[in-house]
Amino acid sequence: MKAASGSKGAVQDECLAADTRSFYEALSELIRVYQFRDRNRICCHDVSITQCYALEALARERAMTLNDLASHLYLDKSTTSRVVDALERKGFVVRSEHPADGRALRLKITGAGRALHSRILNDILAEEEALLAEFNPEVRRSMTQVVVRLAKTAEGRLTSCGSGCCTK
Repeated sequence: MKAASGSKGAVQDECLAADTRSFYEALSELIRVYQFRDRNRICCHDVSITQCYALEALARERAMTLNDLASHLYLDKSTTSRVVDALERKGFVVRSEHPADGRALRLKITGAGRALHSRILNDILAEEEALLAEFNPEVRRSMTQVVVRLAKTAEGRLTSCGSGCCTK
């Protein structure tokens, strides 16, 4: 009896390993394709993907400090500062004194930045809507729940491990 349950566990482990591999490959391909799709959709607006992510964060939050934006983008402060510099030169972001912290700067999206973000978002949402129209509502909601859960889990692992590489 014990041997049977042991072999059943081994089969389940093999199935899990195969499912994990298939999931990894599918997710990696999806991320790769989406990154290139986003790059091609966004670059015609004269912003990088990182700049677009920064605009998205500022559009959602209304105002952020540089440190908050860096944390949100998973970038260091100096890289984020260069991203903001470029957006500021293009008129999409403004910096101002932080009302509660004299050492910090407050970043805000401008009207032009909000309009650009809206154009990019509407283009992407139209494409996503066409894709999702092929699925029934229950499947669409389930897919969204799975993706949200994956993102939260990945974010939790990323923030708990710090920014170090290859931690064991």
